[in-house]
Amino acid sequence: MSRRCELTGKGPMTGNNVSHANNKTRRRFLPNLNDVTLQSEALDRGIKLRISASALRSVDHRGGLDAYLAKAKDDELSATALKVKKEIAKALAATA
Repeated sequence: MSRRCELTGKGPMTGNNVSHANNKTRRRFLPNLNDVTLQSEALDRGIKLRISASALRSVDHRGGLDAYLAKAKDDELSATALKVKKEIAKALAATA
C-alpha cells in the first residue's frame, strides 16, 4: 500500500533534520493518511478510501464526496477514486 492520498495525490516529501549544531541529515515527511469510509449520496453506499487529513477537511468544506469528486482533476485521483467518480456521474445522469 503506497503512502499517497487517493484524492489529492499527496505523497512523501524529503528534507533535512537540523540539529542545534546545524548538522543536517536527510529525512522524509510523510502525509497524515487516514482510512475512512465516505458516504456517497448518489450511490447510496459508503466508499473506503485512504486520504490525508487535509483532504478530509476539503471534502467536508465542499459538501461531501460527490461534490468534491465533481470538481477534482482526474490526474490527481487514484484508480479507485476515478472509478467512483465515473459511477457517481453515471448515477446523476440517470436520475436527471
